[in-house]
Parts: sequence; C-alpha cells; structure tokens
Amino acid sequence: MDVIPAIDIIGGRLVRLSQGDYSMEKDYGSSPLDAAKAFEDGGLAHLHLVDLDAAKGCGSNLHVLEEIASHTSLEIDFGGGMRSEDDIARAFDAGACKVNLGSIAVKDRESTEQWGRKYSGRIILSADARNGIVAMSGWQEDTGMQLLPFLREYIESGICTAVVTDIAKDGMLQGPSFELYGKIISALPDIHLIASGGVSSLADLWRLSEIGCSGAIVGKAFYEGRITIKEMKEAECLRRG
Repeated sequence: MDVIPAIDIIGGRLVRLSQGDYSMEKDYGSSPLDAAKAFEDGGLAHLHLVDLDAAKGCGSNLHVLEEIASHTSLEIDFGGGMRSEDDIARAFDAGACKVNLGSIAVKDRESTEQWGRKYSGRIILSADARNGIVAMSGWQEDTGMQLLPFLREYIESGICTAVVTDIAKDGMLQGPSFELYGKIISALPDIHLIASGGVSSLADLWRLSEIGCSGAIVGKAFYEGRITIKEMKEAECLRRG
C-alpha cells in the first residue's frame, strides 16, 4: 500500500478543511514546496495535490504544481477543477503524473471514459461521498448518485483507480471509513482503491492495508502531529517487507 501525503491549496497556501467545509479552513503556515521537499527527504515517493480554489471555481494554483514538480521528483497526482481536456493537458504540462477527475466524471461520463482511454493509467477517479451519495463541486453539491454503481461503471470502462473520500470523516482525525472501504473492495475486486479522509494514526494505515487498499492519503494527521513522515514510510516498508 502506498502512503500518500496530501497538500491542499487555497490562494497558494497550504491548508486543510474539515468535512469539505471551506469555512473550516486551517492554514498551517508552511509553504507547499517546503512540505513537499520534506516528504521527499523522508523517503516518500507520492504526493496528492489538490487545488481547492479551482475545485470551487474561483481561481487556480497551477503554479504550485509547477513549482513542486520542478523542485522534487515526487509522483504527483493533481486534482481540483479538472473540467475539460485542456485542464488535464495543462496539469500534465505543469508536471502532474496523474490527474483526479471528480465533478466532470459525474457530469460527463462519455468524455471521462474517452480521457481514460487516451491517458491510460494516468486518470484517477475522485469519488467523494456523503452518506453513500456522490458529491461534487468541491463537496458542496450532492448528486443523488449511489457510490458503488458509480464506481462500478467506471471500472467496467477501464478506469480502475479511485480515490474515495468519506466527507464526514475528512479532517476529523477520528479514523477512516473502514467499513465503507471493505464493502467497496468486496463488491469491486478489480478496483485499485485509495482511501482518503480520517487517517489519524499509524494503526489506521495498517488496518487500511489489511483491508486491501492500494493506497492511503494522509493529510491533517501529519500536520497536527499525529503521524510522522518516518511512520508513513515505515508503513510502506513493513508492508512490502
């Protein structure tokens, strides 16, 4: 299981939200680049970078992606505001290895599946859910779509990697949605599931690995001192050993 640190950006600043609520923003006072370099120096290879301004449709932080990609060798998956193929191309040009497609995957399945074929292996489905219902537009809008059928249809189209976030757990440091992730993996054995939201300890990472997750995103737990970079790397190395 890959352990993937997260950097969320608003106005070029490193922040975290709680339950996707933009009014519950916390600024951690360090530069995104400094944080990314620390992850790389600690032996981590991946980074989950999210442009929260673009997700909300009120700006862009593509320059942060460019800066991190040009000063580190991290494999960056980038998300937030991916609404067209031009957005995807700009993200790749700026240094993203992969892109996360969320709202557009709800609104335009045909295009999303087409991009999945064109950029094979570089498209990640970003499925954010509240009470089992997919949300979009920076988690501000419930779609009425059930999570499992939504994931299943994309897996059948060839997009098999998905970041699944339980919005109720995100930023709350109360543990991930183990039951939800177990249910998804049981129902969809071909999925490459990356868990996101709620990780609060090294034990949480071990349990996600035991469930069968391909990856786990760590955000607030690191910034609040609940888990260290060394422990994140340890979780990867011990599992692979």
